[in-house]
Amino acid sequence: MLRAEASDELSVIVEERVLQGEDPWAFMEDLPTVDELVVLTLRAENIAADGGQQPNEARNYRVLRQISLDYPPLSAAVWRLLGSEPHRTWDVSVRAS
Repeated sequence: MLRAEASDELSVIVEERVLQGEDPWAFMEDLPTVDELVVLTLRAENIAADGGQQPNEARNYRVLRQISLDYPPLSAAVWRLLGSEPHRTWDVSVRAS
């Protein structure tokens, strides 16, 4: 269910950007994968449940690690988000630097 919703959301994002005249070849690599979007959604839900306070680096690591433990099929996406692909412009750690 989570993957289906994330896939639908990514489809909408792609469609909106194409309708705005952007070339898909120019932005597709910058978008998160379906699994990465699921992880980011679960992370956002965790942040909202904690009063909306943005986590520090240590708490962010713990939250993402817990997502990996709770949803083993998402483990690869969690570890990518923890730093193996820092070129992604939507990654909070990339924008902060």
